[in-house]
Amino acid sequence: MAQDRNDRPPAPANQGGKPVSSRGDIDAFLAQVRGLAPATVAGQRGRLIFALDATLSRQPTWDTACRLQADMFREAASIGGLDIQLAYYRGMTECRVSGWVGQSERLANLMSAIDCRGGQTQIGKIISHTARETRKAKVQALVFVGDAMEESLDALCAAAGELGLLSVPAFMFQEGFDPIAEQAFREIAGLTRGAYCRFDPGAAHELAALLRAAAAYAAGGMRALADLSARRDIGAIKLIEQMR
Repeated sequence: MAQDRNDRPPAPANQGGKPVSSRGDIDAFLAQVRGLAPATVAGQRGRLIFALDATLSRQPTWDTACRLQADMFREAASIGGLDIQLAYYRGMTECRVSGWVGQSERLANLMSAIDCRGGQTQIGKIISHTARETRKAKVQALVFVGDAMEESLDALCAAAGELGLLSVPAFMFQEGFDPIAEQAFREIAGLTRGAYCRFDPGAAHELAALLRAAAAYAAGGMRALADLSARRDIGAIKLIEQMR
């Protein structure tokens, strides 16, 4: 398991939806996944890469994510714990990742020191970095929050397919209604056996539920996500519907 590092600035990184299931279908699926093996070895913490679009249009949600990231740690702590690596891009070429962080305060400090800047999306770099990182030590999930996609969809799908072969699901959370971003995010989620969800701009409660559910999966696998869904947690229910 990766060790926590000091709170230093992140280092540069290397360079069609499914139909909604009925409640009965979801309950039947939950009964099955509670018998699955956990995603992590007993006594080990899960590892999650928390990636954010930090271009200028994302400033309001960046501030929201700074406040909500503590929810991820709280949910994961009740299951077994979670180490998170922050990744973000901004400008035309800047794409950075932090060390692995095990406390919400450290992650909040890292995020609060970052300001959003104009630029283009670099989602491909995030996906490729996640693949490299899980080859070093297993990463349970990638969480990405963004509102746009300005890259080659074919290239993103190729990278996502590689990530899928490594069994790292990508949870692609879209702010807003951009149809190009939606198509790309759905493709990435499908190729990695993850999930796509959209939330309204400024809807902190929607993003909080999604982050909490993703953290539960990273810390405890499908069984933990099923338990959270059984409590009628809306974020867990949305992920479960797509990961069946």
